[in-house]
Amino acid sequence: MEKIEYTVTQRRLRTDVHIRELTASVKLSYKSFIQPLFVEESLQAPRTVTGLTGVRVDTMDSLLESIQQDISFGVTKFLLFPVPAVKTHDQFDFSFAAAVVKEVRRKFGDGVWLAADLCLCSYTTHGHCGILNEDQTRLINHKTVDILAHYAALLAAAGVDCMAPSDMMDGRIAAIRTKLDALGFDHVGVMSYAAKFSSQFYGPFRDACNSTPRSNGLKNRKTYQVSPSNPADALVSAMRDEKEGADILMVKPAALYTDIIAALKQRTLKPVAAYHVSGEYAAVEILAQQGLVNRRKAHVEVWTALQRSGADMIISYAARNAKEWIEINEL
Repeated sequence: MEKIEYTVTQRRLRTDVHIRELTASVKLSYKSFIQPLFVEESLQAPRTVTGLTGVRVDTMDSLLESIQQDISFGVTKFLLFPVPAVKTHDQFDFSFAAAVVKEVRRKFGDGVWLAADLCLCSYTTHGHCGILNEDQTRLINHKTVDILAHYAALLAAAGVDCMAPSDMMDGRIAAIRTKLDALGFDHVGVMSYAAKFSSQFYGPFRDACNSTPRSNGLKNRKTYQVSPSNPADALVSAMRDEKEGADILMVKPAALYTDIIAALKQRTLKPVAAYHVSGEYAAVEILAQQGLVNRRKAHVEVWTALQRSGADMIISYAARNAKEWIEINEL
């Protein structure tokens, strides 16, 4: 009897949408998304952000309206970026940020999970993420860390669920964790910007937070953010933050750094967050505006790639669309 050789084929698992849904190993959920929020003390009315379709910088009042609307879209997790009215060199007033957190907590209670960005770039006259030396040529690590720990304590007292230090100072996770625990805030989490790269893709965000570096000495953030050419540095920094007490490890940017997400996921049991940053988001939006991609499908494809690479949660400016877009997405 003639032997029949069969060709192994995967096409039977692609036949229709039903089997594609059943066999998909990556299953997105809107519950894994975090929506960034911007609120600026000096604004009298909300303002738009160039490049960030559907995103605005809010006033205190309009922020509450934005959150209420986002809740109706299925969003309950937020990352807050407060922008103060006054910038200084080293004497910072964090009262506006604390007031925003208190107001959000008063109105929404435990119905939302609120993380707060912890950085000084919106507070400093020079736009850097910490205290600079006298001639503004070098960032002073330990002074910056002390201020950030103080800031974290104020936000924790105001009602923040999770600190998100984005400054990239050495030792800041240990200092923040120690401070919070000493004050009885051991229930407050820390989501570390553990692998934050010196990237060209932060432009729209810097417009939103008014945080572009503009010192006479230090021209950029390359001395404290990770070089895109040094992935080992990113992983070392992330593992250090884990040892110092970080509960969540973040990779930023995300879409261009899926290799870092994957490598980090292999090295940790901590949850990994992927921040699809403003420039990455704007790139999709501009392509969609030019009719070169389908906006919804392009964002969902990016999210799928991030989860496929190992991200447990995704910070996206389109998080408020995630529930609708994921539910109608066809595989």
